[in-house]
Amino acid sequence: MTERTAPTTPRSDAPHGDDAQDRAQDVVARILARAGTAIQPTDDGPSAYDGEQFDVEDRSALRRVAGLSTELEDVTEVEYRQLRLERVVLVGLWSSGTAEAAEVSLRELSALAETAGSEVLDGLLQRRTAPDPGTYLGSGKARELADLVASTGADTVIVDSELAPSQRRALEDVVKVKVIDRTALILDIFAQHAQSREGKAQVELAQLEYLLPRLRGWGESMSRQAGGRVAGGAGIGSRGPGETKIELDRRRIRTRVAKLRRQIKAMAPSRATRRHSRRAGAVPSVAIAGYTNAGKSSLLNRLTGAGVLVQNALFATLDPTVRRTETPDGRTYTLADTVGFVRNLPTELIEAFRSTLEEVAQADLIVHVVDASHPDPEGQLDAVRSVLRDIEGTSDIPEIVALNKADLAEPETIARLRTRVPDAVAVSARTSAGIEELRDRIAGLLPHPAVHVDVVVPYQRGDLVHRAHVSGEVLTEEHTEAGTRLVARVDSELAAALADAVAS
Repeated sequence: MTERTAPTTPRSDAPHGDDAQDRAQDVVARILARAGTAIQPTDDGPSAYDGEQFDVEDRSALRRVAGLSTELEDVTEVEYRQLRLERVVLVGLWSSGTAEAAEVSLRELSALAETAGSEVLDGLLQRRTAPDPGTYLGSGKARELADLVASTGADTVIVDSELAPSQRRALEDVVKVKVIDRTALILDIFAQHAQSREGKAQVELAQLEYLLPRLRGWGESMSRQAGGRVAGGAGIGSRGPGETKIELDRRRIRTRVAKLRRQIKAMAPSRATRRHSRRAGAVPSVAIAGYTNAGKSSLLNRLTGAGVLVQNALFATLDPTVRRTETPDGRTYTLADTVGFVRNLPTELIEAFRSTLEEVAQADLIVHVVDASHPDPEGQLDAVRSVLRDIEGTSDIPEIVALNKADLAEPETIARLRTRVPDAVAVSARTSAGIEELRDRIAGLLPHPAVHVDVVVPYQRGDLVHRAHVSGEVLTEEHTEAGTRLVARVDSELAAALADAVAS
């Protein structure tokens, strides 16, 4: 394919003139040549430790069918239907940094589009110092995009940024097809993958908050009501019936948003109760966080045999999964698989999924998974840490950086990442390389029970001995005539229970 970039003022950190055009063309050509970036055709599928993976078939059955028209007879409903992305053209701005950074961002947009079920036909990358406030691209490049859309037969344009409502409308008026931005694309993927009642409510809340300022009317059905002295002198007889359709839609959306907030707030105690029940047994918790498609679910399966859904797609996991496992010395702890992060994660999603992200804030340890085989692992590392900083209570939690997919990464990349994060652990969830080292590192950073006890527990209170093995550190255990002599480190609650048992 060919790609044409508009001339702009050169920057000191960017290519100049024809060289900038050539490099922009190369970026888009490489991305389009790598078809299947979201779901690799050479993917071997889940491993034995991933379980049966029944959900993969169900999710594949919901993928969109290419070639079906997305046009609706009633255009007033176009804003309220679920996005049906089929044949798309990507658009990106290269405003700063290097060609490699621009390629990573556009490649990620291509993977997002494929995950949503669409077919990427072509791409356009513009070298520009700043987005145009009108059409985002500028009038000339917008007309060029319209020609590209017409020649490829695309029905949707996806912009690699968040568009202002006015920019989206102006660009849509020029290209004559549906225009969406990166945020709307991520929201659509979340809507496809949400499974639990809470997850669906969170996604709907984020979608409505995104939609509210972007409502757009067509024709008289959504126009402002006429009244008084209007154009042409029309006054009496031209007044509307009261609330216009767009006003009615806004009011309904606000009502629905308020209802969803109440529902999500009502669901929070259930999650808090489950978390408290784990805390009541003094079981430490570990949260697995990281960039989307970094291999968090695969790592959870490898560590616990959980059998949760594993798919080589972005945002395959939305609903957190919590499983129990043990350290090499026999202590029990929980592992929580959380939703993945991404660059420029929409603020609507961060707010809507705040209750889910509490699993990270309430953890005793965070395992930060980084895809070492990604073209920009440092960018992933920074993006995740940026989101974690926005979650209250995570700044003081210990962190282990796990460089996953080490079997696919270049040794130079691993060395570079170790230079930046000296304590990082190189692992491979697929081959199990480095997993034992990661287990040992987790065991070393988990909180240790604070109270040392040396007691003889009556045999009829074997439940307390079992609790000591599960939540404490048993140093020695000896069976005597009076009971089980236990030397261990336990939490204060269990220490009190042991003291009561001995006294009775």
